[in-house]
Amino acid sequence: MIGFWHSVAIIAAAAVTTAATRFAAFLIFDHGGEPPKWIKYIGTVLPAALMSVLLIYCLKDVSFTAGSHGIPELGCIGVAVGLHLWKRNVLLSIGVSTVLYMVLVQTVFA
Repeated sequence: MIGFWHSVAIIAAAAVTTAATRFAAFLIFDHGGEPPKWIKYIGTVLPAALMSVLLIYCLKDVSFTAGSHGIPELGCIGVAVGLHLWKRNVLLSIGVSTVLYMVLVQTVFA
């Protein structure tokens, strides 16, 4: 069993590491100036790249030739994309498509 002080040390290390990564940006970049061009570029490209990687990761084990043939996965991806294009709300599109996926795989495609 982990002791009390061991748990405190783990929590403290996590807190210090998290705070250091948050404050590093303020120490590295100019105060009040424009961020470098490469930071702006990463800020525009990285969200789409991360969503693409997550999408590929989520679909890597889906069998389109057996079972439900990927119908709940592809349907919920369509719902997420449609909701996002309609409402432009990431939380809404992810939340609704996640709940719909869980309902489908627990009831309809069980």
